[in-house]
Amino acid sequence: MAMIDNDWLAVLDEEFRKPYYKQLYQFVRQEYNTTQVFPSSEDIFNAFHLTPLSEVKVVIIGQDPYHNIGQAHGLCFSVKPDVEIPPSLVNIYKELHDDLGCKIPNNGYLVKWAKQGVLMLNAVLTVRAHMANSHQGKGWEEFTNAAIRAINKQDRPVVFILWGRPAQMKKSMLNNPNHLILEAPHPSPLSAFRGFFGSKPFSRTNEFLREHGVEPIDWQIEDV
Repeated sequence: MAMIDNDWLAVLDEEFRKPYYKQLYQFVRQEYNTTQVFPSSEDIFNAFHLTPLSEVKVVIIGQDPYHNIGQAHGLCFSVKPDVEIPPSLVNIYKELHDDLGCKIPNNGYLVKWAKQGVLMLNAVLTVRAHMANSHQGKGWEEFTNAAIRAINKQDRPVVFILWGRPAQMKKSMLNNPNHLILEAPHPSPLSAFRGFFGSKPFSRTNEFLREHGVEPIDWQIEDV
């Protein structure tokens, strides 16, 4: 695993020393040695590498990485530039177009968001190939919850975007009045029509950031 070396380390270093993480590390290492796991080991902590704690403006919480070949690269909902756009991201783009008029791009590579302060964090950071949720309950949730609690403690305005029940279960950790919590159904084809479409998370996020004197997010992903 490519270790975290920016300002996240100060708040997460204690987690690396706890018994649960040592067990998690052994489990994940065994999985990489014996089966196919996504994302690649050097991409596991990409969400933290690309969005330092001091720069977090928005948090989007996913469940676990895409589990098909070549998709996951450490950011929830994002895929590498040459990979077909997954159905949930297709729906995110539809809502983005309807909400802000953004052009729907030809790729699902969301690094531009991460570099502007959008922490794109899956609750579980690894997955066995073709087996969704296969690394749930192994310790990742405790680790990512520690990250969410660290953001909750920040005294600046942050927007938490919680799509679907697994993300919304994190709401109990979010008790800082400085922050905005936006909830909606998950953008997957199974649930997007139950209230995800029309929820306007992108314009509501930018309106909140502007109101608090924070540079809004440029949500437009360019074609490649």
